[in-house]
Amino acid sequence: MNPGNERLLRLETNVRELRRFRQRYTLEEIRQEPHLEWSLRYGLLEAIQIVIDISCHIVSRYNLGVPDSYAACMDLLRRNGFIDEQTYRVLLGMVGLRNILVHEYAEVNIDYLYSLLDRTNDFVRFIQQIRPYI
Repeated sequence: MNPGNERLLRLETNVRELRRFRQRYTLEEIRQEPHLEWSLRYGLLEAIQIVIDISCHIVSRYNLGVPDSYAACMDLLRRNGFIDEQTYRVLLGMVGLRNILVHEYAEVNIDYLYSLLDRTNDFVRFIQQIRPYI
């Protein structure tokens, strides 16, 4: 199996796990249990990082340009028709969140992170759009 397919499978697994996490835990439970907050942060971070890795891989594989940032990677995908405008805008938000989670530029509101569990279809839309190019 090629690395792109492995990444897509991992992302699909992460989406399933994020959905299970949402069904299993309430926001209040996450607030009370630091390990649950950590799980939420890490689960989202890993899913976002996989999206970034796949995006940069596609940009390189198809020689779309030389991006100087993750956001530029997403822009190259959009400009070359690999993803649509809506997905591009969602991905830009993911890149910003990833940077905050990794570098802790700002405190992340746990309510906001929990609300993202209701948006796992954003990952699914990315998978559907990018799968033909893997």
